[in-house]
Amino acid sequence: MQYNRTIQLRDGRACVLRHALAEDAAAVIDNFNLTHGETDYLLTYPDESRSDVAAEARFLQAKADSANEVEIIAQVGDVIAGTAGIDAVGGRYKLRHRAEFGVSVAREYWGLGIGRALLNACIDCARQAGYTQLELDVVADNARVLGVIELNFYQEFHQRLNALVFQYLGEDPATVLSMLWHGFPVVTLLSVWGGLTLVWALLLRWLDGRCRPRGVSQMRRSPTRP
Repeated sequence: MQYNRTIQLRDGRACVLRHALAEDAAAVIDNFNLTHGETDYLLTYPDESRSDVAAEARFLQAKADSANEVEIIAQVGDVIAGTAGIDAVGGRYKLRHRAEFGVSVAREYWGLGIGRALLNACIDCARQAGYTQLELDVVADNARVLGVIELNFYQEFHQRLNALVFQYLGEDPATVLSMLWHGFPVVTLLSVWGGLTLVWALLLRWLDGRCRPRGVSQMRRSPTRP
């Protein structure tokens, strides 16, 4: 698959997200060994990699020529700061809608937004390839990754939910309003809101009376006669 996009990092530098090519093989291997030695959350350790430059070049070229798989690199200047990719779970009919992905970023570039950008790139490529389910295995205490993924999930969820609400309101407003009225304690919530508003108004009136200068009040009530 083909992918190419340029983003601005939080420190102002430009970062190019693009599909990896055969000539990137050596740099991708170096990044793999670096990132897999900086954290325990990735699947393997550097010494478990058996890929050489020639094999990696063939692998990357196959990904670039594929219609439903991709290997993406995040390049800052001349340095590959991170990698990501999506792979088909299987070719059988019941598996064709599923893909799995992975993301890794060198520690030097953590906190700049590269991980989230690579995640979004994987989502974009998965949609382009026609996948409807994208999967990732995450260690439960990897809070950094879980935070990024959950934020993306809730953003996507709310966007779709809001779109559905407006769609249903346009098609059948009576049913939607009936669901809201019967599904939520509308009267109770309105009563609480009204009560809190009244208490707030009385409190402001009391504070106004307490803070008003006494001399000014007396002068207004009993003006000085000539």
